[in-house]
Amino acid sequence: MNGTLEVVASVPDAFARLVAARLASAGAAGASLFLSGGPTARACYERLAEVAAPGGPVAWSTVDVFWGDERCVPVDDPDSNHRLGHEALLDRVGPVRTDHPMYLGGDPAEAAVRYGELVAGLASIDVLHLGMGPDGHTASLFAGSEALAVDDPGRPVVPSRDPEARNPHDRLTLTLPAIARARLVVFTVSGATKRDALSRARAGEDLPATRVRAGEVVWLVDDEAMEA
Repeated sequence: MNGTLEVVASVPDAFARLVAARLASAGAAGASLFLSGGPTARACYERLAEVAAPGGPVAWSTVDVFWGDERCVPVDDPDSNHRLGHEALLDRVGPVRTDHPMYLGGDPAEAAVRYGELVAGLASIDVLHLGMGPDGHTASLFAGSEALAVDDPGRPVVPSRDPEARNPHDRLTLTLPAIARARLVVFTVSGATKRDALSRARAGEDLPATRVRAGEVVWLVDDEAMEA
């Protein structure tokens, strides 16, 4: 696995401290923050909202918010990562400088092109949050998917779906070349359900998550996710 692995008592606490510090260090210039989805992400964002509450060290009005992957569902759907990000974080700390939902309807391929143009126009991807599924996928890059095989930097966002149909919905996702632009990628891995995938990643198995490269990659994992 690429990057630094840190075993922490609380993944949400460690995530919140790390991300708050990086966003605060950007100063008036601001930073781009790419959010994720899932139960661990929700806990991390709720904790970040506490650590970096309005009036604190993070100037949220200088933060540009994007998503690293999204299900092709309405933004108010319970399965929407955008909805999760707002409920757990943005509605608590906003307003942010800009907020860019990844999917607003229509054909996924066309939506991917539009979001890809937006991502391509960024000077940098400053902080990108990723999780890892029990099957080793990250963002919506699934083993055997066409999205995982994209190596063209000119296609930063593509449609995706799980070939095994274990993860529902058509998706949009950043590609590996797009993720590689990030200054900091933070993986959060928590709980016993992730133990097998984490063990395989640490052993050097070729999983979607282990293909991630970036300027800096930090894995925050808790004791339950570590191999027994």
